Amino acid sequence: WLTFSTAQQDTANALVAAAFDAGIDAFDTADVYGMGDGERALAAALRGRPREAYFLASKVFFPMSNAPEDRGLSRAHILDSIDRSLGRLETDHLDLYQCHRFDPDVPLEETVQTLGELVQEGKIRAWGTSVWSARELRQVTAVAESLGVVGPTSEQPRYNLLCQEPEDEVFPACSELGLGTLTWSPLAQGFLTGKYEEKAPSPGRSRGSNPNPQGVFLSNALDSAEAFRRVRSLGAVAAEAGISLPCLALAWCLRRREVTTVLLGASRVEQLFANLEAVEVNWTPELDRAVSEAAAGPHIDL
Repeated sequence: WLTFSTAQQDTANALVAAAFDAGIDAFDTADVYGMGDGERALAAALRGRPREAYFLASKVFFPMSNAPEDRGLSRAHILDSIDRSLGRLETDHLDLYQCHRFDPDVPLEETVQTLGELVQEGKIRAWGTSVWSARELRQVTAVAESLGVVGPTSEQPRYNLLCQEPEDEVFPACSELGLGTLTWSPLAQGFLTGKYEEKAPSPGRSRGSNPNPQGVFLSNALDSAEAFRRVRSLGAVAAEAGISLPCLALAWCLRRREVTTVLLGASRVEQLFANLEAVEVNWTPELDRAVSEAAAGPHIDL
C-alpha cells in the first residue's frame, strides 16, 4: 500500500501484472491508504481485467477528513464509505470489506446490522475485521448470531517473526469461530529484510527513512538492540538454509495452518518475485527449531 499511488502508477501496474503472472489474484487495500489514492491506483492497475478474475478487499474506519462524522464504524460512515470506495475502485462490489479497527464508540449491533445489509444488497460479498482482539471477535460473532445477520468471515492481524502475538489468542479464536486470517506485515515493515543496520542511517527510499507516519512502527525496532540481535540470528539461520532472510520470514508465516493468506507488499517487480520463492521453502522440523531459537523473545510492536 505504500507504493500503490497514482503518482507511481507505472509501478502499481507492473506489480499487479506480475502478481497475476505469478498466480496471485487477491488484492487488499483500504480507503485511508493515500486518502483514497491507493484505491484509485489499484483500480487503474486492474482496469481491463474481468471482475471475476480477482478478489478485492478494502477497509473502513480511519478518518477520511476533518469532519467528526467521517470516521469510525457508525452506520452513516460505513454507508458513505462503501460507496466512495466502490467509486474509487471502479467496481459494483467488494469481495471483502473489513473494519480496520474496533470502534468502542459505536454499538456493535449498529455496525453488524449495517454490514449485513451491505451483504444483502450485494455491495459486499463478505465482511471481516482487522486488528481486533480475540474477545472482540467472539463478541461481534455473538452479536451477529443474536441479530440473525451474517457475521465476520475473517480477521487481519499483524504477524511476523518479531511479533508472534496472534498465536497467543487471536489464532485460537479464529479457529474456534471459523474465521480466516489475512496476516499483514510479514517482513515487519521491512525490518526482516536485513537492510537496516544498527546505529546507522536508514537506507534511502526505505520505510525507515520516511518521516511520515507510514513508517511509524519501524521506530520500535530501529531503536532496539534486541531486535537487531534477533535479525542477525535469523539471518544466520537463513544463510545456513541457503535462502534469503525475507524468504525465511515469509515461509515462517506460511507454515501455520491458521494462516489463510499472507499479505505481501513490494516496491519493485524483482522484489515481488524474490519474495514469492518463500512458497518453495521446505519447512523442516530442524529449520523450525533453529528459527524458534533465533526469534525467541518478547513481542515487538512491529
